[in-house]
Amino acid sequence: MVTFVMISLFIDTLIMEIELNGEKMQVPTEISAAGLIDHLKLADKRLALEVNQEIVPRSQYAEVMIKDNDTVEIVHAIGGG
Repeated sequence: MVTFVMISLFIDTLIMEIELNGEKMQVPTEISAAGLIDHLKLADKRLALEVNQEIVPRSQYAEVMIKDNDTVEIVHAIGGG
């Protein structure tokens, strides 16, 4: 029982919850915007990223850290004609 509680506490510190495009989602802690985009398999997409209602320039994706309970919006462009 003690082992289970300790493992549970350890796992809880490795996962955080964010709101992504209006949906609650669990992601790894200490993840950058670039890491989140990789985690979502969107790295090769043309997209816009907003964290807590502030647009994040692509040049800053690696520096911007996503925090527990952040609100993230990702919009990706779809070509067509």
